[in-house]
Parts: sequence; C-alpha cells; structure tokens
Amino acid sequence: MSDLPLGRSGHLQPSFFARPAEVVAPDLIGVTLLVDGVGGRIVEVEAYDQSEPASHGFRGPTTRTASLFGPPGRAYVYRSYGLHWCLNLVCGQEGRAAAVLVRALEPTRGLEQIRARRGRDDLYQLCAGPGRVAQALGLTGADDGRGLDSPPFELLPRGTARTDVAATPRIGITRATELPWRFIEAHSRFVSGPRSRPAVRPETRC
Repeated sequence: MSDLPLGRSGHLQPSFFARPAEVVAPDLIGVTLLVDGVGGRIVEVEAYDQSEPASHGFRGPTTRTASLFGPPGRAYVYRSYGLHWCLNLVCGQEGRAAAVLVRALEPTRGLEQIRARRGRDDLYQLCAGPGRVAQALGLTGADDGRGLDSPPFELLPRGTARTDVAATPRIGITRATELPWRFIEAHSRFVSGPRSRPAVRPETRC
C-alpha cells in the first residue's frame, strides 16, 4: 500500500481508484472508511465492471447510474430493491462503469452512533452487508457522486501489519457468478457472507 497515491493528509486520493475495479478491490481490504468520523476497517468488497452483466452499467448510463461512469474516486450510492442504500467506490476510467461495492466493515469508530442507527448491539452484525454498511454510516442518495477524498468521506490506508486477503465468487447475484471478484479479509468475523467457501486467489497484502 505504501506505493499507492496518498494526499498530504495521508488519505487515499482519486488516482488510487483510477485502475480496474478488480485490481482496486483487494487493495481496499484493511483500509479504514469513515463518514463524518464514523466507520471502520473494510473487510469485504466486490468488484463490478461494465463488461459483465451483473454491473449496473452493463447496458449503458442512466439517470440513476450516472455517477458510476466516473470520474474515479467518487461515491456511487444506490437503493437496493427500494429498501437499502448501498455504497460503491467508483474506479477505472471516466466514461466506463466500474466500481467496488463495500459489503462489510469491522466497526472501529463511532460505535454508539452506529448502534443507534442500526438499532442493534451485536458488534459482528452492525456492518455485515452492504445495506447495513450504508445505514451504519448514515449514507443516503444525497451522497451519490460525492468525492471520496473530501468530507464527509475519509479513506485511510492500512498500516504495516500483514493483511490476508482471499478471493471468492461474488454472492447475492445471479449473473456472472463465476467471476472471483469478492475479496475478504481471510479470517475476519465481520464479513457478511461465507468464510468457509474455498478461496480461489489467496493473497497477502502489506
């Protein structure tokens, strides 16, 4: 992570996201995501690209998906099934739909506020799932298109400790299920989906 672009404050910069989503995604495991100072470590993500039918951008831009087409380093926030907001971090080149869905956090900051927003106390379920992440962070459609390098967002790179990253097929979708674009912190208890599924590409990130 030390060779990736950081601003003067040490936050991840838009140029970090100017790469294919499936390349950015594993680099996000262990990064701290905060919204107005509330959040935690990213432990589970999924990559999506315009070339595959599970992507919201597969059929081209719409009013709903405009921010998904860039520029990179912005938030794409959408409502899933009309119920839950979900946060994606836009990647790649402007004009091509690519993003990383934040599926789970290990909550570390603002726990009282997170518990109040979520209406529950179970630490391992506070941010386990993309809808829960957005609710815990207080995100809504008003955050769609906002830059990730400016308030209310903060993205802080992980430290020097080793982070074990594993790749699996994405979950909760019915198309392009063969792509190994779900990345998890290998031994985390905070991920939203199965941890026992065999990893197809284990990695160690520093």
